Amino acid sequence: MEQLEVFDKQLNDFVDYLFGPRDPRVRGWLLLDSCLPTLSLTAVYLLFVWLGTIYMKNRPAYSLKNVLLVYNFGVTMLSLYMLIELILSTWEGGYNLQCQNLTSAGDADIRVAKVLWWYYFSKLIEFSDTIFFVLRKKNGQISFLHVYHHASMFNIWWCVLNWIPCGQSFFGPTLNSFIHVLMYSYYGLSTVPSLHKYLWWKKYLTQAQLIQFLLTITHTLSAAVWPCGFPFGCLMFQSSYMFTLVILFVNFYVKTYKKKTPRQDLKATAESVDMRNGFHNGYVANGSVFQKKSQ
Repeated sequence: MEQLEVFDKQLNDFVDYLFGPRDPRVRGWLLLDSCLPTLSLTAVYLLFVWLGTIYMKNRPAYSLKNVLLVYNFGVTMLSLYMLIELILSTWEGGYNLQCQNLTSAGDADIRVAKVLWWYYFSKLIEFSDTIFFVLRKKNGQISFLHVYHHASMFNIWWCVLNWIPCGQSFFGPTLNSFIHVLMYSYYGLSTVPSLHKYLWWKKYLTQAQLIQFLLTITHTLSAAVWPCGFPFGCLMFQSSYMFTLVILFVNFYVKTYKKKTPRQDLKATAESVDMRNGFHNGYVANGSVFQKKSQ
């Protein structure tokens, strides 16, 4: 135990050396004081993806229909809460949409930081997306982008909460929470077979995600062109990371939706996955309704 404490201190001292002093307003918040829990949980996630896939190879897949229904509803509600609270707290603080620093809004900055902590924690919850894929033997859904995005976001937002927990950081999570309300609602509805014929809008969710990334990049770079005191290095990192997502999402979109017949496009709408969560349940398109595959 003593050796672990020494290692933890050395690791966090190194992180502080790289990034500088942390924001004192978030000291003592759950999971934030040390990077070790976040790194360890990410390692467990990656290990589960690898070993879980091997373990399930010769075993029957789990259905998890009711679990998925509850999970998707829960994430939808959490996303809706974060969306509403971010809008209200930034409005209260008089946030500048073009560029907002870290200290000028007083108590509203703390309120924003509390919501962004939930956003950070939601990235841990969303590891369940991949866990369900593994247990349901949907290995085709576990793409590089899916794992890369899930693993990286959890760690990136640990850094955000420790150094830039408010101000300009609010914009991306606000857009993403809105997208997640739509997305996890879609996946929740996907668990009800009678509703499948109404779920024609999966393609547009992916388009909305791409628009989200482009808007976030534009918003981030605007603060670099017309600065307000927000750390320049953080702006450049966020823009670069978002560019990687744009490239990977565009690649997915082209492979999934382009050069398909109308029938193939309908099937892709029902079954393909957008790297964030996706739902593939053994139903295929048949005209304008969905019917169970013949056994």
